Amino acid sequence: MSSTMVAGAIQLDAFRWMLPREGGMRVPGILFADRPLLERMMSDRTPEQVRNAAHLPGILEASIAMPDAHWGYGLPVGGVVATDPEDGVISPGAVGYDIGCGVRLLRSRLERPAIVARVEALADALYREVPCGVGSSGAVRLGSGELSRVLREGARWAVKRGLGWASDLECCEEGGALADADPEALSEGACERGRGQLGTLGSGNHFLEVQEVEEVYDSSAAAALGLGPGSVTVMIHCGSRGLGHQVCTDYVRDVSRKLGGWGIQLPDRQLACAPLRSPEARAYVGAMRAAANFAWANRQCIAHQVRRAFESTLGESAESLGLGLVYDVAHNIAKFETHEVSGRAARCLVHRKGATRAFPPGHPDVPAAYRKVGQPVLVPGDMGRYSYVLIGGHGSMRHAFGSTCHGAGRQMSRTQAVRETRGRDLVAELKEAGVTVRYEGRDTLREETSEAYKDVAHVVRVVEGADLAKPVARLRPFIVVKG
Repeated sequence: MSSTMVAGAIQLDAFRWMLPREGGMRVPGILFADRPLLERMMSDRTPEQVRNAAHLPGILEASIAMPDAHWGYGLPVGGVVATDPEDGVISPGAVGYDIGCGVRLLRSRLERPAIVARVEALADALYREVPCGVGSSGAVRLGSGELSRVLREGARWAVKRGLGWASDLECCEEGGALADADPEALSEGACERGRGQLGTLGSGNHFLEVQEVEEVYDSSAAAALGLGPGSVTVMIHCGSRGLGHQVCTDYVRDVSRKLGGWGIQLPDRQLACAPLRSPEARAYVGAMRAAANFAWANRQCIAHQVRRAFESTLGESAESLGLGLVYDVAHNIAKFETHEVSGRAARCLVHRKGATRAFPPGHPDVPAAYRKVGQPVLVPGDMGRYSYVLIGGHGSMRHAFGSTCHGAGRQMSRTQAVRETRGRDLVAELKEAGVTVRYEGRDTLREETSEAYKDVAHVVRVVEGADLAKPVARLRPFIVVKG
């Protein structure tokens, strides 16, 4: 391919563009995009944030943006940064405020026609069982000392308490809990914000959807994941609620004050970071792991409540309905992993902010049930169109530290989305499209309207073209519960 340049980005191949090193950049930037998605990134200054992140001490290989990337806090949402454990840093802003936010997918033996007469009742039951909205609370009560166990044990705590099945843990990234979490590294304010929020959906772009497998692209991989054409699935997207947000707030403030003492200069203080060998970094890592464990426990509790809603509505047990877990993956997290750097295997700290782990077939960290096909990748779209299930590709390891996109990516701010949809009856529009919706909050549907997001099918085409992940199935929603 002949070299093409667009607004300072050099085209490397059909789906990768390089931002060359300049100024204090320690590595180049890499944008995964075709021309239309690249132009969208250029319009919201995503490349500027990719360049800024390339200044981080100890950054390895490149500062990376996925095809769903858009402007965020410090690092773009859809950003991936790996740093060296010896002379590198950890940046709370490059993990994100909703620590451990991710997606969980349940399969079932049901097909949509079997429940079409009960759709409204099921929507009501899900809305009743899973509290949503700003400040929502009350789903799971914690006894004295239990929050600390949640923060250490994650989804395992929920399963031990009877809120799920042991088999769920086999299909969670990291088994549903990061080791060496440190509850003592959380402020009392963070703990108080999270104490009553376990088992709640929250607000913003978080959702619970009942979907139909509309199309299968890879029948063998779909069979391995238990997904058949026409079958019903449930997708849950949420994170660590106010607890994770407060952890990020606390540590961004703490490390921002100490940058000068460490001799760290950055073009954007939102990327404030701590040397990995410092006590501040060790404290944040412990707190971040605890918040991620809270997120895994939260999704585990919500899955239990979803099963309960199906049982009460359909009069059958969750086991007989086959409501098993396909996978649960986080997309706001930092983890130590081994990747190839400069031709050799090296331990790295991989920050994924709005990016999903996408390990390929044969990788030892992929659950045994899926190792032959690759790690499941769950990519939600918007509430009026479709979402995708993919499996990790080998290109993710070559080019992106085992990462891929996490969703469609916003192309319109929440304020703009509300303004653009004034006067429209979005509930009626969704109903016309075959989607029954339940929601909390006056402007929730307007903020999350389909037009506010890129077409996830377009994002997935780039992901597939770059061999980051391979599509397995497309899922279409017919019940949506929004915060």
